[in-house]
Amino acid sequence: MSTKLPLKADHVGSLLRTEEIKEARKQWTESEITAEQLKKIEDQEIEKIVQKQIESGLKAITDGEFRRSWWHFDYYFGLKGFKKIEKERGFIFDGDETKAETVEIEGKIGWQGHEFVEHFTFLKELVDKHGDGSQVAKMTIPAPFVSMYREISETEKELYPTAESFFKDLGESYKDALQAFYDAGCRYIQFDDTILAALTDDEFVQEIEEKCYGLSIDKVYDLVVETTQYIFKNKPEDLIVGTHLCKGNFRSTFIHGSGDYDYVARRFDELGYDAYFLEYDTERAGSFEPLAHIKNTNTEVVLGLITSKTALLEDPSVIENRIKEASEYLPLEQLALSPQCGFASTEEGNKITLADQWNKLKHVVEIAKKVWHS
Repeated sequence: MSTKLPLKADHVGSLLRTEEIKEARKQWTESEITAEQLKKIEDQEIEKIVQKQIESGLKAITDGEFRRSWWHFDYYFGLKGFKKIEKERGFIFDGDETKAETVEIEGKIGWQGHEFVEHFTFLKELVDKHGDGSQVAKMTIPAPFVSMYREISETEKELYPTAESFFKDLGESYKDALQAFYDAGCRYIQFDDTILAALTDDEFVQEIEEKCYGLSIDKVYDLVVETTQYIFKNKPEDLIVGTHLCKGNFRSTFIHGSGDYDYVARRFDELGYDAYFLEYDTERAGSFEPLAHIKNTNTEVVLGLITSKTALLEDPSVIENRIKEASEYLPLEQLALSPQCGFASTEEGNKITLADQWNKLKHVVEIAKKVWHS
């Protein structure tokens, strides 16, 4: 297929874990099965959900992040320079608490190969096997700057005395990663970003400024733009890179992200992503007016108007009207539709059922067909 966007019905990527996956991971954690036995079950369950996505009419197909515990930490655990550490408490999401884990810098950051590349290769084989050629295997990884939300070790302070030195090595590792995924056959990759979405949340901004060497948020954003441009410097023309600006998603709750997209959208054209997945399922995201900042006619905005947090199906006419409203600021042909976030940013998943999840995804496909006649 042509991998040029738009894919008018898309999704962010993570899917609710099946009971088979949950049980297998529990058994593996308790040393009742081996890593090889766990992988076999993961392979089987991923094949099922690949088929299910295709049957639902989706064209962007993911592995549901079934091999991960976290949407982001599992990637960083595999990068050179990062290590997994235990915390006293997890992150608190409106009363719900995550597992008490995070990452810390213990050495110079770099690309050393990654099991995620093998995960993608397996996914692509399944899409080629079960698809009709109109589907594309989509890889999801955390955006580089999500790594700013971490514990700052004394070792890191010595290794990276300036923000510029940290961002330089981080950007280099992502540049290498992008090439590695491309060489493995990836033509659609998504960077999930909880930082950009929160740059208008005053409490979160203060925290990021403290973590990022005391720099102002404007300077942090400058470094984000410069590093992203460096990562994309030699990006192949047929590789689509999107980003999902996440406002927080754990067990159907959120942690931050109040405020509209105006501040970050002013520099979307500079950032240079092919697609921006924006959460618009609640009023806390603000209006569609910031979309007017996008002047690049090749850029797509995927409107997250369908919530992944609750089971109720949105009124199609309401969603159609909201898409029409968005098209007043960005042409309809540059818009698409998706759930506002994944269904399982962590393995615990949102508080809905598997049936609810598939109904939501089919809902996206049906509305998109009506709006874009695709």
